[in-house]
Amino acid sequence: MKKFINRPESYVVEMLEGILAAHPDQLAFAAGDKHCVIRSAPGKNKVALVSGGGSGHLPLFLGYVGEGLLDGCAVGGVFQSPSAEQWRETAKAAHAGKGVLFIYGNYTGDVMNYEMAKEMLEMDGIRADEARGFDDVASAPKGEEQKRRGVAGIFFLYKCAGALAEAGADLEAVKALALKVGSRVRSMGVALSPCVIPEVGKPGFAIGADEMEIGMGIHGEPGIRRGKLLPADQVADEILDPILKDLELAAGDEAAVLINGLGGTPLDELYIVHRRVDQRLAEAGIKVFRAYVGEFATSMEMSGLSVSVLKLDAEIKELLAKPARSPFFEQRQL
Repeated sequence: MKKFINRPESYVVEMLEGILAAHPDQLAFAAGDKHCVIRSAPGKNKVALVSGGGSGHLPLFLGYVGEGLLDGCAVGGVFQSPSAEQWRETAKAAHAGKGVLFIYGNYTGDVMNYEMAKEMLEMDGIRADEARGFDDVASAPKGEEQKRRGVAGIFFLYKCAGALAEAGADLEAVKALALKVGSRVRSMGVALSPCVIPEVGKPGFAIGADEMEIGMGIHGEPGIRRGKLLPADQVADEILDPILKDLELAAGDEAAVLINGLGGTPLDELYIVHRRVDQRLAEAGIKVFRAYVGEFATSMEMSGLSVSVLKLDAEIKELLAKPARSPFFEQRQL
């Protein structure tokens, strides 16, 4: 293990202290727990959007706390869910009078701790609800979407629900919108190398120097096929084909595209893959409204990438175009 760290057990807290030291105008610790982060200038009289999940995925989840996005985030250990108490304390600190919507990925620990946190918040007199991300098409077949993992496509839930909440919509409306966005986004990834959790000190899995694994999850969950590394265009096609089939995109549809690096992939290579995705969508008669290329949901230093496609309608397109700003993401009005 070669990392710029002090002690493995202090990895998460020191990372958080560094981020807040760099962005005090945007982020603050909540409730005395350094695993609970909120906007330093919280919104008023709005639905509070709260996310959470394990560390090791920056900018997911913490990186989207900001204007027009999330109001708070509970931060767990590397690849570990935050505790129910951390979810609760983050929500209490972010609450701005109109209830709390938790937006997070579909992972067992997160689901369990959210449910406990919701019960505690009800005792605190705070309404809470959820919208989970289920965008990874490699993790369960069509018709079993509720079993799918939430990966980089959750960014679109943050962006659109954040814009609607900022506009003053109520909890029911923001939840309905988040669920609609979630039903219209699909993702799939490919990994070329493993990653190392600091407290473990060794790679989480082994893969050949000339191999790739299609469909691998952001924690190293098994994919759907392992084989020899192919040229970028063929990799893009193999990822994009099931996404387009699952989404049932057709000529005349409009979409947003997210090409996401998993932590160890040069930006140059992400744009090579985007080139092919853009070609394929143009050939199918699908117009790309906006493309996002970069690191949005990583897996430590894993080499690999994922592709997400969001099928737009007029409402989602309008919300996606709204401005937003966080330490890791900024967008002016499109």
